[in-house]
Amino acid sequence: MATTKAREDIKADLKTLKEDLKIGAREETQRLREKAEEAEAKLRAKSEEVRDQARGYYDTARVRGREYYDDAAERLDEAQRYIVERVQERPVQSTAIALGVGVVLGLLLAGRRR
Repeated sequence: MATTKAREDIKADLKTLKEDLKIGAREETQRLREKAEEAEAKLRAKSEEVRDQARGYYDTARVRGREYYDDAAERLDEAQRYIVERVQERPVQSTAIALGVGVVLGLLLAGRRR
């Protein structure tokens, strides 16, 4: 009888242990889900922050690029006006200079081909 009682006690203890493990596993699963949700929320917040920062950098770069483009276009227009004025002031001299530059470039390019 003592062995039967001991077996029943062992079976009861194993059953209790099994239930405790199930409860522990459920609790741990829930805790892990909560941790995963917290991590996901933090990641989303950080990604929004990085996205906003990237938008700011893009907007700044776009504005600066436009400023540089406008400045370069203005300088090019000024240079073009200056050249046109000088050519109109001295047409013969300008034509001679242009001819000389053309001849020099032609000789340089022809020399490379040989």
